[in-house]
Amino acid sequence: MFVVVAGVGSLLFKLRLEKDLAWGTMRTFAQLFLVGYILKFIFDIKNPYLVILCYTWMIFWAAQTISGRVKEKDVRLFAPTFVSMVVSYMIVAFVVTGAILQVKPWYTPQYFIPLGGMIIGNSMNAISIALDRLFSDLRKESDTIELALCLGATYQEATGDILRAVIKAGMIPSINALMTVGLVSLPGMMTGQILSGTQPLTAIKYQILVMLMLVASTAIGTAIVVHIVRRRCFTKAHQMALS
Repeated sequence: MFVVVAGVGSLLFKLRLEKDLAWGTMRTFAQLFLVGYILKFIFDIKNPYLVILCYTWMIFWAAQTISGRVKEKDVRLFAPTFVSMVVSYMIVAFVVTGAILQVKPWYTPQYFIPLGGMIIGNSMNAISIALDRLFSDLRKESDTIELALCLGATYQEATGDILRAVIKAGMIPSINALMTVGLVSLPGMMTGQILSGTQPLTAIKYQILVMLMLVASTAIGTAIVVHIVRRRCFTKAHQMALS
């Protein structure tokens, strides 16, 4: 019924989203039920290498999604994005499960995979925003950048302001979430725990952990990816490689 209401609205306003709504609804059912069966199998895994392999596979698809969203022909994004995400997200997920929650063993799939999935999902959006802004700003300010390079500046000096603005753009959604959590919305993890019967204060503690975890992973992942991709936008002679 919810989807039908949205579809009727699309028809009334001639948005032409009916097929997307129908296809998206079917995919939601299919994908989530499939994931449910897969997670049932994954949660029984006791091998850390298989758990890490599964998490790496999730990051692989996130990097593919980012490469698809950011339409860029001059610079290859997938490899630096994937490697940066694997390194940063593995570290954050390990710290959360092993050091903070003190899960034993730290790679217990029931904790590692869902928390890792939250890290990937939130950081993926931030990285997409940051990379899109990076290429846009580099092309918009190309004359100023090339002038600075001609005067002897390195690519780091010529694009320092752009880099800071790009990382800030990627971080803004996470900061906004910190500012409004509990006032504007009750996050999904906290709501799910409360609905399952968990005491609100316990659910709040977990939600605080998740919020701060997501901020850290977003900051680390965005900063690393943007630094590496920015380097690939210039040649070894510090010349712009963007057309």
